[in-house]
Amino acid sequence: MLAIPIIYNIRNLMARKVSTALTVAGVGLAVGVLLVVMMLTHGLRYALVESGSPDNAIVLRKSSTSETLSGLGQATVSVLRTLTEIAVDAQGRPLVAAEAVVGVNLLRRGQTGARSGSNVTVRGIEERSMPLRPQLRIVEGRAPTIGKPEIMAGKNAARGFQGCEVGGSIPMGGMDWQVVGVFEAGGSAFESELWGDAQLLTGAFGREGGFSSVTFRLKDPELDLDATQARLDADPRLNVEVKRERDYYATSSSGLLILIQILGGVLVVLFSFGGVLGAMVTMFAFVGSRTREIGTLRALGFSRRSILSSFLIESVILSLAGGLAASLPALLVQNLTFSTTNFTTFTDVTWNFRASPAILASGLVFAVVLGVAGGLIPAIRAATLPILTALREE
Repeated sequence: MLAIPIIYNIRNLMARKVSTALTVAGVGLAVGVLLVVMMLTHGLRYALVESGSPDNAIVLRKSSTSETLSGLGQATVSVLRTLTEIAVDAQGRPLVAAEAVVGVNLLRRGQTGARSGSNVTVRGIEERSMPLRPQLRIVEGRAPTIGKPEIMAGKNAARGFQGCEVGGSIPMGGMDWQVVGVFEAGGSAFESELWGDAQLLTGAFGREGGFSSVTFRLKDPELDLDATQARLDADPRLNVEVKRERDYYATSSSGLLILIQILGGVLVVLFSFGGVLGAMVTMFAFVGSRTREIGTLRALGFSRRSILSSFLIESVILSLAGGLAASLPALLVQNLTFSTTNFTTFTDVTWNFRASPAILASGLVFAVVLGVAGGLIPAIRAATLPILTALREE
């Protein structure tokens, strides 16, 4: 069976520059929407899940869906600090921290009006809180002093909210808190938080001795926490639940991820129809304008299968060009940030669009699928044209 050279398809596409460019743009738009949605969800998943370390565990009040809804009394915290599963540092100190998490309403930069702000997570920390998060790095100023009304801001919070820059002051719980530092945390959701002394914070918000969670480094990262949970359940003093920190953050982000995936999926489907229809219209136009050419190819000995394959290849080339055209802008938007409310914690979270080789490959595969779907019917039409009818066409 004779095969039509691919260079023939490329020359045909180059000879019809306007229709080719319009189809590439249509497919590129559909692929671009898919890439943006995938990068958005990947960035959010990375930001929230990466907040948790695979070596850490977190304890909350049983049935609490987030730290902001959890409450642990001082007696409970004292018991949890004695768990045998807790690792120690080089100096023999247990790597455990009780933390308090609250939300405060702050104005975004450029906003005015007390009701136009957003809730920001404020995390009350202890001395061991920072060593538990090795990805955290102070990029400006210093860490807050334990016992003083000082806070450090994650870089997204510092960039997005009034008063969160170094030297700024934030009124919270009847106290003025001085911002003494800015930190980054590997792109995690911690970068959207404010951190200050836990004891002062709980006192300022009327939660004397009441913490939200206890986080600790596991002595054995492979430990089965079901056994730990069973032992905690057997203690009548406790009403708590222990989870791996990464599992906790993955669960807390599930609602927002599902919402984005649903909305993004609707957009992808709509734009996909447009891309398929655009490719189909273009390929039908190609078939109509090349009827005599198709008849000549058949007369020269090229089979129906060769004609069908040739037109399908043209459609796929068009779509791949659209996919490649969409990939470069997708890489450029990685520097953009997106901010919304986490529906589990009801606080603001900011994250970056984040690409990956798998996402870009998925975009190209999607482009090929659009090309096949849009080109199949026109290709069948071209392959089934009778030779004599095609040669008589003007």
